[in-house]
Amino acid sequence: MALLLKGARLIDPACGLDTIGDVLIRDGKIVEVGTGLKIEKGITRDLAGKILVPGLVDMHVHLREPGFEQKEDIESGSRAAAHGGFTAVCAMPNTKPIIDNAAQVKFVNSRAAEVAKCRVYIAGALSQGLKGETLSEMGDMVEHGAVAFTDDGRGVQTAGMMRLIMDYASMFNKTVMTHSQDESLVGAGQVNEGVVSTRLGLLGWPAEGEEIQIARDISLSRLTGCPLHVQHISTARGLDMVRAAKAEGLKVTCEVTPHHLLLTEDDIHDNYDTNFKVNPPLRTAQDAAALIEGLKDGSIDCIASDHAPHAAWDKNCEFEIAAFGMTGLETSLSLVLTNFVATGAIDYARLVELMAINPRDILNLEQVKLEAGSVADLTIFDPEIAWTVTVDEFSSKAQNSAFLGSALKGRATDVYMGGYPMMEEGAIVE
Repeated sequence: MALLLKGARLIDPACGLDTIGDVLIRDGKIVEVGTGLKIEKGITRDLAGKILVPGLVDMHVHLREPGFEQKEDIESGSRAAAHGGFTAVCAMPNTKPIIDNAAQVKFVNSRAAEVAKCRVYIAGALSQGLKGETLSEMGDMVEHGAVAFTDDGRGVQTAGMMRLIMDYASMFNKTVMTHSQDESLVGAGQVNEGVVSTRLGLLGWPAEGEEIQIARDISLSRLTGCPLHVQHISTARGLDMVRAAKAEGLKVTCEVTPHHLLLTEDDIHDNYDTNFKVNPPLRTAQDAAALIEGLKDGSIDCIASDHAPHAAWDKNCEFEIAAFGMTGLETSLSLVLTNFVATGAIDYARLVELMAINPRDILNLEQVKLEAGSVADLTIFDPEIAWTVTVDEFSSKAQNSAFLGSALKGRATDVYMGGYPMMEEGAIVE
């Protein structure tokens, strides 16, 4: 199939590209990038006024299948991803059963091949059952396509076990992605420990419960040489540790979520809205400001949603027993466009680095570039579309977003995977 995408603003910092132009695609690959391109047979689409970039990747997503399909499944989660402008996601392993062996990797791959509207990559568990006691079947999972490893949802509690994990993962040149949570400090914490936890009478979750494990795992990365990726970083001190590790030349990267950039503990009011209950918790305004500086200066490598869908009954209950997490796939790009690109905090090229280039680097995936020969995984968005986040806007099964009611500007309109449309003009292609 031949496809010609005409007149979009093409942005790809990997190619030094920022220009109005055309992209010609055949058989799933880009064959030419230029101006005034024409085809005799095929489909031509006029994308004037829109921006075309390498396909976005969300490297931290919970698709919930197998085991929690009442919250989300691979079909609905991938539809939400495409609707949000993503051509690929990395699925976390804390399903039921846990993705800690090759059989579970094969299942997710098989299911994704049948129903997914984006590419689904898999992060295998670090330890069997996420218990932090016994190594998972890393080698077999790598053989069947696992791209990285994490015990997301739990921190590995002992340094000795984490060292063993890193030694083993480094044999396969895979990144260890760490959920930094010292359970002996965090305990049953609900929100950031401080003024707000005291005012609301909720158990506090100290920042040190995250930072101590970040410091430990950076030291173990130094010891083992294993690439380390800090997931959903939420504190200024944690980011400073990552900066220092980078300056030292260690293979250490980190991601931040839109909600840790844009929301703080002060947004949790005495109505106890459980959509604001996330893991790690929303921190202070000073922490959020420091994370935004990290976007600007390059200390933060990726923006990832930590898309954590829940059934209504998981959230419509007392704050103390409500599930942690919020959805994010369908708001992430628009939140970044509205709050950071439109304000001049970052430019479009930096957005592409944060949401397309760097995630692929960390996961050791083939890069997508706006040049001949590259696979045609492409995201197209209109920076002028104004819309309001409502539950009716979601393709996800879940509605647990703290951004409901937010007025945003900029939205994905088209997504192509291997040259085939997954979304066109804002509608998922069936």
